[in-house]
Amino acid sequence: MKRILLVRHGESEWNAIRRLQGQADIELSERGTQQARALAPMVASFNPGLVLTSDLKRAANTAALLGHEDAVREPLLREQNVGAWTGMEIAQLIEDAPGAYAGWRAGTFAPENGEIWADFRARVTSALDKAISAEAETVLMVCHGGVIRAALDGALGLPPARIIPVGPASLTILAFPKSEPRLEVFNATTFAPVIDAPD
Repeated sequence: MKRILLVRHGESEWNAIRRLQGQADIELSERGTQQARALAPMVASFNPGLVLTSDLKRAANTAALLGHEDAVREPLLREQNVGAWTGMEIAQLIEDAPGAYAGWRAGTFAPENGEIWADFRARVTSALDKAISAEAETVLMVCHGGVIRAALDGALGLPPARIIPVGPASLTILAFPKSEPRLEVFNATTFAPVIDAPD
């Protein structure tokens, strides 16, 4: 049975200060590096036959820390483009534009020059389809919180308004038996799950 392991990168330098990053190419924080290393044995236990990673540094470096320096870089796995909101503090966005921010989290609003949810979901679903059609039974995709939420929407019809933010260095597993796809694991970590993770 095909399984897709979805790992969000470890905490980035902007996650640590709760700044929205989108496709800005931000490094892992020291804590994020430690989180990724701690997750490595859990991911290794599934013995993925193919490893794909977003080409942004925080994801590619997480893949390397998981033991997959040779992961295939896949631009389709980039985080959602947040346009004019790139680099903005989340608290400030919530204070200045609470309705717009809530709409963005729910997939019904895109900031100026940002990627609308339907386009983002279609991009991520395309990456998911490529992984499903790959020969390997277990595929690891090291990516971003928004990408994981878009994958859950694309595969299971679970809209972003119904999903909490995905925690850093967490594992989510989608299974694709002959029947309907199913969610086997969500937001699993080697530490206490983060349920209020920054985007």
